[in-house]
Amino acid sequence: MQKNTFYPRFVEHRLTEALEDSPVVLIQGPRQCGKTTLAQYVCAPEQLNWRGGTATGQNRQLSAWNREQRAYTYMSFDDNVLRTSAEFDPNGFVADLPERVILDEVQRIPSIFPALKMEIDRRRLPGRFVLTGSSNVLLAPRIHDSLAGRLEIVRLHPLTQGEIEGGTPEGFRLGAPLTFLDTLFGDGFKNQWIERLGAALSERITAGGYPAALARSTSRRRAAWHRNYLDALVQRDVMDMARIRNLDVLPRLLKLAASQTARLFNVSSLSAPFQLSHPTIRDYVTLLERSFLLERLPPWHVNQMKRLIKTPKLHIGDTGLACALLDVDASALAENRPLLGQLLETFVFQELRRQAGWRDSPTAFFHYRDKDKVEVDIVIEQGAYAVAGIEVKAAATVTSADFRGLRKLAKAAGTRFAGGVVLYDGEICTGFGNRLHAVPLRLLWNSGRNL
Repeated sequence: MQKNTFYPRFVEHRLTEALEDSPVVLIQGPRQCGKTTLAQYVCAPEQLNWRGGTATGQNRQLSAWNREQRAYTYMSFDDNVLRTSAEFDPNGFVADLPERVILDEVQRIPSIFPALKMEIDRRRLPGRFVLTGSSNVLLAPRIHDSLAGRLEIVRLHPLTQGEIEGGTPEGFRLGAPLTFLDTLFGDGFKNQWIERLGAALSERITAGGYPAALARSTSRRRAAWHRNYLDALVQRDVMDMARIRNLDVLPRLLKLAASQTARLFNVSSLSAPFQLSHPTIRDYVTLLERSFLLERLPPWHVNQMKRLIKTPKLHIGDTGLACALLDVDASALAENRPLLGQLLETFVFQELRRQAGWRDSPTAFFHYRDKDKVEVDIVIEQGAYAVAGIEVKAAATVTSADFRGLRKLAKAAGTRFAGGVVLYDGEICTGFGNRLHAVPLRLLWNSGRNL
């Protein structure tokens, strides 16, 4: 993997499109996933330090985005003086802002949102405010209502595998089917031979997708970054969202959740080690979700399918963080096949979620499980008309039995079924019946390239 501190972000064109017609654009995602870098790269390249200099010379051509439009002023609410000023007089603070401005970590000043609304209504200018947020600030009704109709959200995740490998987003701007999802919902997968990942699979899982962690040269140093990251996040962002007496519970809860990633959400098992009520544990899980550290994957069902389980699955937000919490390196993970299977499922789910962020078609994610325990790890809906399923295996072989859940899903979806895939660590991409394929894991991020 490359060790650059700057990575191309395939969601970049979403940001430039939003700036052309939305007065406020919020780049939202976990801390350290690259929000500030993306905002500065697009809107204030002179202020972006990269490899000891600026990124100005590295900028690609951005559609309809000239130098004047990119001359934004950058301000961060991690600065105590700036934050105190905005809290003391939010209306006056916003009124005195430059014409175009990046406001970083805006979740730390909830009172600023009504002031932004007043300023936008006074002078509505496309691309006027670029905000970044490390928690889901729009879950607060007052904030959501303040910017309704004035705000567009660009969700940024940790890096995809394609971004880590240094791919370029030009093909995505041209609409080329370069993603796994485009292939899945498009012409489907062709018979071909692909080099299997082998030992590299556990290495990718343990590395995760945070740019700062990937910049470190050893797995031990990456794990140290992940642990320090979590400690800082709990002490700062979580405390901003809620006053919690026992902060030590959250890292322990997240570690327990990491051990149960890709399993059905079970509040009883999560609360067992703690002397806390089920509602309190649910509230803590919600806090971790708002910080993008956990995600509940809802069940897929249709009205007539009464035998389906309606419990969500739990996924941790990044497998590198999960491995650091569980004190598992690549070699230990490769030996622990049950844990490898869990983390691989989460790895695939998160990769697909990240790829979906730059697609034109609305994409929603679910899981499928019936009362006979027949399941499909990931169910994907494209718009209202197409459904596809993904089953994930860490093994190097696939049999017809591995498609049992996908066949049930196909029957339930009927004419909406677009295709089903068993992703596995093998070498052969081949069909297993009508719209069913065994696909090597490497094609998860290389499906649109010539290998």
